Amino acid sequence: MSQVAAAPISWTDPARQQAFDAWLRSRPADLGLRADSLRSASADASFRRYFRIDAAGGPLIIMDAPPSHEDCRPFVAVDRLLASGDVNVPRILDWDEAQGFMLLSDLGAHTLLSTLDVEHPQDAGNRARYNAALDELVRLQTVSAEGLPPYDDALLQRELDLFPDWYFTQLRGQVLDDKAREVLSRAFGLIKAQVLAQPVVLVHRDYHSRNLMADPADAQARPGVIDFQDAVRGPVTYDLVSLLRDAYVMWDEDVQLDYAVRHWEKARKAGLPVPEDFGDFWRDFEWMGLQRHIKVLGIFARLAIRDGKQQYLADIPRVWTYAHRVASRYQGLGPLAHLLERAEADHGGLRTEVGFTF
Repeated sequence: MSQVAAAPISWTDPARQQAFDAWLRSRPADLGLRADSLRSASADASFRRYFRIDAAGGPLIIMDAPPSHEDCRPFVAVDRLLASGDVNVPRILDWDEAQGFMLLSDLGAHTLLSTLDVEHPQDAGNRARYNAALDELVRLQTVSAEGLPPYDDALLQRELDLFPDWYFTQLRGQVLDDKAREVLSRAFGLIKAQVLAQPVVLVHRDYHSRNLMADPADAQARPGVIDFQDAVRGPVTYDLVSLLRDAYVMWDEDVQLDYAVRHWEKARKAGLPVPEDFGDFWRDFEWMGLQRHIKVLGIFARLAIRDGKQQYLADIPRVWTYAHRVASRYQGLGPLAHLLERAEADHGGLRTEVGFTF
């Protein structure tokens, strides 16, 4: 393999770049890697970066995950677990655990989000892509979650605690007095009790339109599933909420409801532990979504303030709307809805709506 050629990739650590160049040159010749084709593929909210490189059999993906910041072992373990259940995840072709470089099969350059017609929710292509995503989700949920960490009370609470600290106080500058903290404590208790009572399956934790890779030419093609390293054993509605109440695209609730019914029917047919009554499933879905969206408000605020990733601020109004809708229409959550209104009063976020309950 020849010396790595110039490519539109920036490195802030010369030593890391040298290690990468040496690793790439040492890959087996039969892979046919073309170093001069190396280009950026994507980055995510962590320290991981992804490059695309042409090879003898087509393009491949390289993950750059510095071991000082990222532990790739969960990714490898979950990848193998999901692959054993025929979930469409990347194949691991090479892994240098000590240096944090990994060579993966390429699931494509187009996210589900990039292929959607957001102006026409009922577009046939949208429906086909979401049905394919629902089918892949059922396949994922039927994989045994044995051995994965539990989505337990402690983890749920750690996620919820991001909201008062990062979103409410640091982002919106609101002072939480004792009364407000009591409101949050009671709301969080209600949310956790409802969520922890749900049936348990394998949970991806970020099964949404930016973590599903789609074929722009074939709306019915199986999506590729990425960013699954934080998988746990948890509530059966969690990943469906991630998909249908996505932080990056919002569908009207009648569209969400239609897809939720479809998934519930597919899940029952597959023998997954969903409630017999769809109304119960929908309520579980709503409460699970509230927990997720409260967490995401905290995460997006932290990404913007601590990590300088200001682009996440543009998604906060969408996530706030999801959380506010649910908090406004379930008994015991009214005070939480008022706190959400208080936080967004100066940011144009107030929007009271009715929705579907059963």
